[in-house]
Amino acid sequence: MSAKPKAAKPPGKPAGDPADHRARILAAVRAIPAGRVAGYGEVARRAGLPGRARWVARILSAGGEPGLPWHRVLRSDGRIAFPPGSEGYDEQVQRLRAEGVQVEGGRVRGQRAAASLDELLWAPPRRPAGTGAGTRRRR
Repeated sequence: MSAKPKAAKPPGKPAGDPADHRARILAAVRAIPAGRVAGYGEVARRAGLPGRARWVARILSAGGEPGLPWHRVLRSDGRIAFPPGSEGYDEQVQRLRAEGVQVEGGRVRGQRAAASLDELLWAPPRRPAGTGAGTRRRR
């Protein structure tokens, strides 16, 4: 009889002190400069906890950290996670705009949350402005 292959283990809690993980996430949020944004997943990666975007969301939703720039953290596609028209949504839009961030329809314009390592490695290369299809040279 052959042994059954082991099923892949779902990601559990990473080893280490949960208080340390929380402190690392809060430090990563504090490190986002004014006028810039980062996605939940990017904050987790910067904290050394890749794949823990939901932890970031859970910690930020708990609140209680005076001066924490929670408003600089968005979904990976640049959208605000709060439902439109909610108190949290309105406050986040107001705080971002006060820092000079352009917000339209609940989405930050003009900048993206930082790319993931997969996006950096596997995305097609960007063409310099003025090259590619649809550009013509005037004579």
